[in-house]
Amino acid sequence: MSGLFASGHAVDLILVIMALEAGFLLLTRRMTRLALLLVFGPGVFILLGARAALVGAAWGWIALALAASFPLHLLDLRRRLQG
Repeated sequence: MSGLFASGHAVDLILVIMALEAGFLLLTRRMTRLALLLVFGPGVFILLGARAALVGAAWGWIALALAASFPLHLLDLRRRLQG
């Protein structure tokens, strides 16, 4: 089990599950593409940062992934608060 996390494959599995969920929501027309991007985007970038940390990537890649999640999160908040 520790090898699953050390290799980053645990995060890969979560990303695949998220992609399947996003595809289902898109196919059933429950969410628009923009809404999907804003809802799933921050989580995807946070997971990519976690994966980078798990595999021992340089701190810059981790910081970049985490920083990329923030603007999407703010846009999602604005979208939700506007109704």
